[in-house]
Amino acid sequence: CVLATMDPPHPFIHEVKLTKAQRIRGMVLGSVLFPVRMFLGALLFLLMWPIARLRLAGLSEEERSRPVTGWRQWLLHPFMWMLSRGAFLCMGFFWLKVKGRRASNKEAPVLVVAPHRGFLDMCVLLPTQLPTVVSRSENTNLPVIGALLEYNQSVLVSRKDPESRKKAVAQLKERLTSNGYWPQMLMFSEGTTTNGKALIKFKPGAFLAGVPVQPVLLSYPNKLFLPVYNPSEEEKNDPSLYADNVEKHMAKALGIPATDYVLEGRGPVSKLGGLSLPFESPPRETLALLQKNGFTSSDIEAALGRMIDRCQSQRQGQSSEFRVNVDDLMSLLRLKDRETALAICELYSKDESVDLRQVYVSVASISGFVSFKSLLHTAFTLYDEEGKGSLNAEELPGIMGALLGVPQYNTSELYSAACKQDGVTEDDLLRVLTTHPTYQRVTNEYLQPEAAGSRLPITALTNDNTVNNNKSFTNDNGTLHSKKSD
Repeated sequence: CVLATMDPPHPFIHEVKLTKAQRIRGMVLGSVLFPVRMFLGALLFLLMWPIARLRLAGLSEEERSRPVTGWRQWLLHPFMWMLSRGAFLCMGFFWLKVKGRRASNKEAPVLVVAPHRGFLDMCVLLPTQLPTVVSRSENTNLPVIGALLEYNQSVLVSRKDPESRKKAVAQLKERLTSNGYWPQMLMFSEGTTTNGKALIKFKPGAFLAGVPVQPVLLSYPNKLFLPVYNPSEEEKNDPSLYADNVEKHMAKALGIPATDYVLEGRGPVSKLGGLSLPFESPPRETLALLQKNGFTSSDIEAALGRMIDRCQSQRQGQSSEFRVNVDDLMSLLRLKDRETALAICELYSKDESVDLRQVYVSVASISGFVSFKSLLHTAFTLYDEEGKGSLNAEELPGIMGALLGVPQYNTSELYSAACKQDGVTEDDLLRVLTTHPTYQRVTNEYLQPEAAGSRLPITALTNDNTVNNNKSFTNDNGTLHSKKSD
């Protein structure tokens, strides 16, 4: 399969290239049409506000916990649909091209939509008859938007409250297994917006109940309803597998790659046994910046020597001692351009300072100047805060974040695999990272010299291995497949 052997494009970077004529037309028409469109669209949204509030007005909490029926449904719902259509008409959606047939609520309780490019994707609500959605509870405080979510009887979840997540999951399962009692639900399973050039890993929310789903493709200007996807028994018991297989199915129909990348922090990462592997490797980006500034191999090796000398001269046990600002980093690297030093800091940190251990360890790991075993020994010494010869569960994320160049938030699986007694020793970590069937991929594919490639090989969900019960293409299994560097 061609899609399985190509590196997918970056899912969160979009370059707009306009001709001179297009720029002129955009400036002229935009200055005239944009204010008019925004005014009319805003006016219609304001008209929706009181109608949305009216739908649930006077109902008790118990009544609000059930689907709205009666005049609140047959009178207000069509009126709200017409206002919504008018709002999108004002924003330029003169005609919505819809292909395929939308399944009924009993056929498919969930509509899974992808790719998710931005706010205007909400136009898919029109051909789907304003289904209910899942949203952040914080959005209920927004003017108009909060009223529309209330009107929609949305499932609300707070990302800060674990109990809210549990309640939302219970609500989802109840609604999706209600056999048509609750309205159809619509979910953007990517969970965030991308540039639409590749699908990122689907979240399992839409697949938790193990019910059939209908994939909906947003390929502007078309909205395409694919046939209902009926899960196998294996998929019903494994929501993550179910989500991966539907992602592959939709990616093949769209003609774009399916990846296992998710958005974490400021960029896309791939998950491997709980570890976060970045799409764009900060150490490789650092090397590229240094080479752009004329650094030779000997210059880079010398800079690494100065950094480790500085690290080893600091006091053990206090991570703040290892932080350097932009000017310090500029001096250590012997850079003449402060902007380059600042750019390197921004690869690793949100401010103008950086943990020097992280820069050294991550760049040295792919520089080719030091063996992995020797580097791990050095890194272990730097991160063994008390000099006890082992790392506890709280210290392990630090050394792994340094090796990989990005913060690590979940190393519990790695800790369990490496820990034999009361902590992870240097030998334990070396053993797991070089022999464990999962974690050896970190050293074999990621912690390799810069010549091995400019970034980590993209982990793609191959369309060949899709487990699909709809017989639209051949089934094997639901395992992930990665392309190794040549």
